[in-house]
Amino acid sequence: MRSSASPSEEVNQTLADSFRLEKPEGALVANVEKGGPADRAGLKSGDVILKADGRPIVASGDLPALIGEASPGDKVALEVWRQGKREEITARLGDASDKAASAATTDDKAAKGRVGLALRPLDPQERREAGVDGGLLIEGAGGPAAMAGVQPGDVLMAVDGTPVKSVEQVRAVLAKSGKSVALLIMRDGNRIFVPVRIG
Repeated sequence: MRSSASPSEEVNQTLADSFRLEKPEGALVANVEKGGPADRAGLKSGDVILKADGRPIVASGDLPALIGEASPGDKVALEVWRQGKREEITARLGDASDKAASAATTDDKAAKGRVGLALRPLDPQERREAGVDGGLLIEGAGGPAAMAGVQPGDVLMAVDGTPVKSVEQVRAVLAKSGKSVALLIMRDGNRIFVPVRIG
């Protein structure tokens, strides 16, 4: 059983489609803690780690094993998939007390039709309470979004890696998306990726 503190989540086929990856491989970074080793290395939420020190990351479980072989302070060369292209990043490992990134929990449920989200901008007080400077409140979830596990009260932060600031922007991003989208949502202070199959 994967613990909720694992640094990444499996890239399933729906997420691979959303991020335009050729195949469902790699470890998806869900949440990068400000000032933590992942942040210092330049990793971003939504990055998919494809290789560490030249060794392929086929499943998210491969990453902790590879990192576990290195010592704190060691540098690790990472190949990441970001915004539709490959990038090279050098990460310096923190010690075990450093929290690198939190896990994205995903559930691959097939569904047809529209995404099924009722959204509105957060008011200033809600933004302060959630500790975010953007995002949209999900007032209702139906259809594919509900089947994927999106809940009313979640805060939508990004669609397919694009941070969202308005309902119109979400519509525009969804209009260009393929048969699936990856929603980054904030729930109870945790950022999680939810893949939604829409076609």
